[in-house]
Order: sequence, then structure tokens, then C-alpha cells
Amino acid sequence: MPVEKREFDDILSFELHEPVDILDPEKLYTIPEIARLLQGLPVDAELSEFNESVFVDWAIPWMIFNQDSLVFAEPDAEDVVGLYGLDDK
Repeated sequence: MPVEKREFDDILSFELHEPVDILDPEKLYTIPEIARLLQGLPVDAELSEFNESVFVDWAIPWMIFNQDSLVFAEPDAEDVVGLYGLDDK
């Protein structure tokens, strides 16, 4: 159910990062790792399942929006769906 803005003391502006600002051009990342980087966290930061799922929910649309700047690779490990990084263009 919608909540009235006036119930909050602190309303923040929405800010999206450019892929080049958060991804190392020499590395590939999992979606959860990208989600952590988008939050300013280290890729190996410990998160609760709930927080990780919320961060991933934010990361996927960001990845789609920035698809022209990203590439992906099929990983060798069966438990990793994909690895993503900056395009070399």
C-alpha cells in the first residue's frame, strides 16, 4: 500500500552509476557481486538473504538499462549462471 511522503524525514534522490564507475574492466562478476558494488559494498560483503535479494532486484534492471556497455561469459562452474563485465568498446 502506498505511504505518504510526509511520514519520512529523509527522502533521497535516485542515483544510477555508470558501469565504468563501478566495474573493473579486467574482471567478470556475478549478478550478486554487481548488486553489492552498486550499493558501494565489497563484492564479498556478507548480506542476509533478504538484503541480497533486494540488491539483486535493483541490479538486474540496471544491467538491462546498461546492456550496451556490458558483456557476459558462460562460467565453468555449474552453480554460477553467468559472469558479466565491461565491454571493451
